[in-house]
Amino acid sequence: MAGKQEPKDEVQSMRRGMLQGAGLGAALALLGGALGGAITPAQAADAGPFPAHKRWKIVFVNHVTTNPFFVPTQYGIQDSTALLGMEYQWTGSANADIAEMVNAVNAAIAGKADAIAVPIVDPKAFDKPIQAALDAGIPVFAYNADAPQGSSNPRLSYIGQDLYLSGYQMGERIASLIDSGLVGLFIATPGQLNIQPRLDGAVAAIKKSGKKIDVQTIATGATVNEELSKIKSFYLGHQDLKGMFAVDAGSTQGVAEVMKENNLPAKGVHGGGFDLLPRTVQLIHDGFLDFTIDQQPYVQGFYTVVQAFVYLASGGLVGPANVNTGLKFVTKASVDPYLNTSTRYEGKSTKPQIVPHTGAIKG
Repeated sequence: MAGKQEPKDEVQSMRRGMLQGAGLGAALALLGGALGGAITPAQAADAGPFPAHKRWKIVFVNHVTTNPFFVPTQYGIQDSTALLGMEYQWTGSANADIAEMVNAVNAAIAGKADAIAVPIVDPKAFDKPIQAALDAGIPVFAYNADAPQGSSNPRLSYIGQDLYLSGYQMGERIASLIDSGLVGLFIATPGQLNIQPRLDGAVAAIKKSGKKIDVQTIATGATVNEELSKIKSFYLGHQDLKGMFAVDAGSTQGVAEVMKENNLPAKGVHGGGFDLLPRTVQLIHDGFLDFTIDQQPYVQGFYTVVQAFVYLASGGLVGPANVNTGLKFVTKASVDPYLNTSTRYEGKSTKPQIVPHTGAIKG
């Protein structure tokens, strides 16, 4: 679904702010009209003040294509491709099947995609297909999950959260809430590089705190219903626990549901996790969850398209760069704006929109 065409001056303003925010200031010369090359009318994209260019297609390969976390990511892709005169395809696996993802990357190469974006959720499986894409002249960008540090994976850049650091900061928050006792840490798919580093960071921070916290990690599964069932079972078997925390969106919602169902805050139990599923946000507001972490999924899609566009428009002269999409703790004190507006930036509206900002700016 393409976004509605904005007035020309607003589009130009959005482009300037978006590129500066992504750390791509070197691309401003391109946006001023430095692009070249003759394109036939049939190939040209209607891209406003940009010179005519091919309507480049970027293929997004995803590991959980139907997961609600990635709804705002897809809106970011839609808005950015509409803004820049590009097309996209959303494909991959519905249940984190690595073979399906690799097949989707290979299909994008065979289909002569202009660019590919893929979460590198396995430390080795994507090395060869990404190299094959690069050898075919197709730039590849990692989003949401990156190859391990020191890896030989040849992707051009990573757009997403610093996953280990975000987990570490969550672990510090847990240690500030709990002095001792059992804490359950829930993870949908252990080992996957989009969430395992968070778990590792959280465990490291709790250990470093020196507090007598007994951490147990629990695999919950790739679907929301499965995750809720596993969390309920763990609580029923460990009703003396002091905290439940999760490193993925579905498990975080499950933790919040179990906290509410058993009125655990009244028993001194703490809970938290990641991401902004509507039910999670509501239960933070209602006092059943201490916090969630916003990793801004919208811009993980938006900025990835921007990097692909600038790379393609410059003929590869403007090199991609890693973009940290940030970390923001959302608590009862700061949750109201997430509840009181229905925007596509959190996946709650299908309508492209500019949201007026009111009040003081909070980090």
